[in-house]
Amino acid sequence: MNEVEHATAAHLATLSEIRDAAYRALPHDLWDFLESGAGEEQTLADNVRAFARWRFRPRVLTGIGAPELATSFLGIDLTMPVLTAPFGADRLLHPEGHCAVARANAEFGIASVVPEASSFSLETVAAAAPSAARIMQLHPWGSNEDLLERIGRAAAAGYELVCLTLDCPTGGWRERGMRNRLAFDYGAIAGNYDLEALWTAIEDGDPMWSWERLADVCARSTLPCIAKGILTREDAEAAVESGVAAIIVSNHGGRQLDGAPASLDQLPEVLAAVADRVPVGLDSGIRRGTDVLKALALGARVVMIGRLAAYGVAAAGEAGVARVLQLLYGELVTSMTLLGCADVACLHAGLIQPAPAP
Repeated sequence: MNEVEHATAAHLATLSEIRDAAYRALPHDLWDFLESGAGEEQTLADNVRAFARWRFRPRVLTGIGAPELATSFLGIDLTMPVLTAPFGADRLLHPEGHCAVARANAEFGIASVVPEASSFSLETVAAAAPSAARIMQLHPWGSNEDLLERIGRAAAAGYELVCLTLDCPTGGWRERGMRNRLAFDYGAIAGNYDLEALWTAIEDGDPMWSWERLADVCARSTLPCIAKGILTREDAEAAVESGVAAIIVSNHGGRQLDGAPASLDQLPEVLAAVADRVPVGLDSGIRRGTDVLKALALGARVVMIGRLAAYGVAAAGEAGVARVLQLLYGELVTSMTLLGCADVACLHAGLIQPAPAP
């Protein structure tokens, strides 16, 4: 671990300070690339506001000691119910990108969802943290055979699960980047691609993704498949019927369709549709430990942190991500103690209530 970055991270006292440090570390256009959402950024803002629409119902004299945060997700042991989300173009934020994220996660005991559109290959990230639990992000680009080939490559590199990103058939309408005239460095997403071949495939009419295609890939995949990007009852039911091993409720951090509902608001609808047939996680809007608790109390089994991990790596590389995880864990322990909850398995909807109307 870089000693300068380690010293920098050690002095960051809160998650908001880590965000501020990331802001100072990045040029304006790259900060906007990281921080922005689609359109007028209504969904981006609502992802965060959704957590304020809930209040805790703490219980006292419960006789608990130090809470236990350890859990598992699809066979992967986790020291807390958190995964780092896939964010691409990672070397634009820090020279070591997801290699640094993976090392921090391995040390802490959580898993990385490693992006396809990374600056580094799946194999390079795996080699950077050989002991880490790893999940491969997969976009539905190319034929089914292409997807299965990429899944086979991930399995050979030691990845344990595949996270299929279903809500990204095209990039979102991101006006901050347009206003900045951002000259995007496409080499920063080329860790796993021959970009010329990828663009040619897309221009030639890349096969459309469908539930039938998803079912075929899930049936033939050598790794269990997670469906990320589900927001509705109808899509949750279709995903389970297609054979996915888990669902992540997500609106892509507000970066795709502006005006889509907040992920947290949709979590109960998706859970009702799934009816415990597969585990359900939540992505989008997590900014602190109490957000994690509210998502878990509503029924999520795990959450993904994208911007928090990105802030950490931009602020101080591996040490910055490690500091994010330390602070998140610390707030979770304190808040669960005050909530009167002994472990993550005992979190339930009776521990939260809607906030009063303004």
